[in-house]
Amino acid sequence: MKDQDKPDSTHFGFKEVAWAEKQKKVAEVFSSVANKYDVMNDVMSFGIHRLWKRHTISVSKVKPGQKVLDLAGGTGDLAMKFAELVGKNGLVVLADINPDMLNEGRKRLEDKGHIGQIKYSQVNAESLPFPDNYFDCITIAFGLRNVTDKDQALREMCRVLKPGGQALILEFSHPVLAIKPLYDVYSFHILPKMGKLIAQDEDSYRYLAESIRKHPDQDSLKNMMKQAGFDEVDYSNLSGGIVALHRGIKW
Repeated sequence: MKDQDKPDSTHFGFKEVAWAEKQKKVAEVFSSVANKYDVMNDVMSFGIHRLWKRHTISVSKVKPGQKVLDLAGGTGDLAMKFAELVGKNGLVVLADINPDMLNEGRKRLEDKGHIGQIKYSQVNAESLPFPDNYFDCITIAFGLRNVTDKDQALREMCRVLKPGGQALILEFSHPVLAIKPLYDVYSFHILPKMGKLIAQDEDSYRYLAESIRKHPDQDSLKNMMKQAGFDEVDYSNLSGGIVALHRGIKW
């Protein structure tokens, strides 16, 4: 999307903000929660986020010697496992637009002994500084909903992916109707209070709950990936659709 074609505003949670302002506001959220991010993930998902990520890694079928890009990789959960899978002849790039999140990821992975095994890159998903047809696998876990121009980010992911490679998008989605009322109570009333108690930041976790509701549903995101150039797209619901894993293959 060219600058002159971009809308004047977009959503930041349930608020309307200037298109150019969203990136700054999202950055403020993640800078605020960076040092408590792992703890909050465990608490607010009851540890289930680890199972969702483990499933994503299993679906990736990453092999020794391959190149993997972990976008919005935060504190490095996926990158750490991918580094083990690709081995010394492969490459894993942990990428995040937020320097505070990227620094937390670097510290955590270096503490685990991953020195020199993983490259770190501060990037905007809408403009990736990588050549065409470069990566065998791209993952983005719980990050796409925070991107301002999701269509452009998907096009960039498709561009830097090798033919035969796959992109895996793990993201909160739209749960089945049976559990939606309970999920809403948890998201809007309990989660922000947990954020206040543990991370001393109620507003950021209220935004996270709202941003999930504004994210495209499963079929909408599937269509967006097709429009971005992926040749095969499917998805699977996890935990009743609270989370969905979308997979796009480029031929």
